[in-house]
Amino acid sequence: MTAALLIRLAVTVSVALIAFGVGLASGPRDIGMLLRQPALLARSLLAMNVIMPLIAIATALTFDLDRAVLVALVALAVSPIPPLLPRKELKAGGTTAYAVGLFAIAGLLSIVFVPLWVHLIGAIFDRPLRIAPAAVARAVFLSVLAPVIAGVLARRYLPGFATRIARPVAIVAMVLLVIGAIPIVVRVWPAFVALAGNYTLLAFVLFPLLGLGVGHLLGGPQRGDRTVLALSSAARHPGVAIAIVHANAPNDRLATAAILLCLVVSAVVCFPYVHWRRRTHAAHSSSKAR
Repeated sequence: MTAALLIRLAVTVSVALIAFGVGLASGPRDIGMLLRQPALLARSLLAMNVIMPLIAIATALTFDLDRAVLVALVALAVSPIPPLLPRKELKAGGTTAYAVGLFAIAGLLSIVFVPLWVHLIGAIFDRPLRIAPAAVARAVFLSVLAPVIAGVLARRYLPGFATRIARPVAIVAMVLLVIGAIPIVVRVWPAFVALAGNYTLLAFVLFPLLGLGVGHLLGGPQRGDRTVLALSSAARHPGVAIAIVHANAPNDRLATAAILLCLVVSAVVCFPYVHWRRRTHAAHSSSKAR
């Protein structure tokens, strides 16, 4: 087995373990929470699956972006929620049921939304793009649905075991993610530098910034729901985005580097929002306890 395959395996396993950890902290009712609140589900899908792809299209049309940057931005805009996000949302004051339910439902619906948007965006830019629903389904099943369901079942039928392994699973997942991510970042660093100009960073800042605003506005009256939808609109699943790139340009390392750069920029942009929501949640909880 080559070093490249080992790195890819480490990242794949870490992502699955992170999703498994999300399931360990959830129950069956959490997964179905959004189905019992159709208005919130409709606003969530509008923000994530309609408005954010339209923002990506508008950004691409406004700026003279490099082709690799355009492909990366489009791929990220149509991808579902990343497995790391629910934990961040919970730390920022989001509710478990909404964070986990949206994570699972968005992943399932991406099997339909992703190929549809890829085709439409290709037509808009007169650059035929494609992604097989089976490829999306495979990526979503392995990194979202299967591990989350396994975690939920473990908590339901083996609660003591689930509690004991939750922290070790989280630690192993993060260690594997760091081990796999560092060589990838080092490898694509020259591409990072090459992509820094020509409005790339501005486009990558605007996308998550507008996503935070859209999600916060459409999240509804509940503080936690606004936090979850804001972060879910701003963040995207890198595995699905990279699968889209590989389906259309298998040797385009620059587009893959652009996806990673966008994720780094998004994390920096979202950090102040997460800090603000965490402080707001703590203050609100303190006032209620008095």
